[in-house]
Amino acid sequence: MTARASIVVTGTEVLTGRVADRNGPWLAEQLRVLGVDVGHVVVVGDRPGEVRAALDFLAGTGVDLVVTSGGLGPTADDLTAEVVGTWQHRPSEVDPELEHRIAAVVERLSARRNWRVDPAAAAAGVRKQARVPAGSTVLEPVGTAPGLVVPPAAGRSGPLVLVLPGPPSELQGMWPDAVADPTVQAALGARVELRQQTIRLWGTQESTLAVTLRRLESALDGLEVTTCLRDGELEIVTRYAPDAQPRYDALLAAVRDEYAGTLVSTDGSTVDDLVARALADGGLTVATAESCTGGLLSARLTARAGSSGWVLGGVTAYADPAKQQLLGVPAELLARVGAVSTEVAAALASGARETFGADVGVGVTGIAGPGGGSEAKPVGTVHLCAVGPDGTRERSLVVPGSRQAVRERTVTVAMQLLRSLLAGGPPA
Repeated sequence: MTARASIVVTGTEVLTGRVADRNGPWLAEQLRVLGVDVGHVVVVGDRPGEVRAALDFLAGTGVDLVVTSGGLGPTADDLTAEVVGTWQHRPSEVDPELEHRIAAVVERLSARRNWRVDPAAAAAGVRKQARVPAGSTVLEPVGTAPGLVVPPAAGRSGPLVLVLPGPPSELQGMWPDAVADPTVQAALGARVELRQQTIRLWGTQESTLAVTLRRLESALDGLEVTTCLRDGELEIVTRYAPDAQPRYDALLAAVRDEYAGTLVSTDGSTVDDLVARALADGGLTVATAESCTGGLLSARLTARAGSSGWVLGGVTAYADPAKQQLLGVPAELLARVGAVSTEVAAALASGARETFGADVGVGVTGIAGPGGGSEAKPVGTVHLCAVGPDGTRERSLVVPGSRQAVRERTVTVAMQLLRSLLAGGPPA
């Protein structure tokens, strides 16, 4: 049996949604790579009672390791280290050498960032961060907060608790030292590789796939299959031990056979991966002309490192004069069919291509709402066009939801349109 772990993400800002949880999913994937099965990711506010309750619950599930993130700062609401120490029956005390090291970090940061620091307040914060449970192992700070490896006190049973900072850059920077710690290695013990594979379909509904999975159910023993439909793309994520590889191969063969017309990738490649790969491998360049998406497509294309090798630029042209002057959309066309039309989307794509001298041009126009719609062109109406050396792809649709939902879904469809044009596969 492989080692098991759970994760506690602390922070009222995460619990209330002001800050998205990046640590829970990241930790879960890192643990999977190590062969550790993650049973729970629990999010709690900055309240000692809730942290203790989460630890009690997770200990009751029989896990070998609990990883916490957050609550290690210098302020009064950062109480994770003390709560974990008390829970493990290890009272906290100041580590003088750690206090000196944290003070040096704070001094360097203050000088570098020109912080105005009250010496007494800074010293109190440093002293708080240097309070660690007796008998725990300190993981050196990446920022100002140390990590901690806190075992149960002598004579007590329960999981080892690994306490990590909340800022993702600090947590991720500390992770190699955390997993290399001998106490953590001993707690995890023998592990079994946990493989994970992702298949992506475009245009297949979960209910349709469910019929296939039910038919194959008896042959899926040892496979943990989950499905998720996001923005029209259906992900099939399968986790399994190495001895179940033949059953996964059979599942993959069945999906290839039954969903060849909607299969996007079988190796986990995202639409962004496929588009970038097609542009880079083909030595092609792309430019965008956007109206309702306001530059979001250009931002998505340029989010990837190295994108300067294939993205030449983009124009956000909301007003009709901008479409005319910057992208050469004829005034007569705008007057005849309106800015939100298949014809104008095509003109925007061609205009982007010509303006930037790109191999591929993408045009997007639509009504994101919440106002501006009509009976003929309701809110959510969007038209897209991608033009390349070997052809054109067009798509028109009505996207439901809020203004943000319309814009984000439109960008996703635009990426699928590019994927279809450049790499083939199912139509967008």
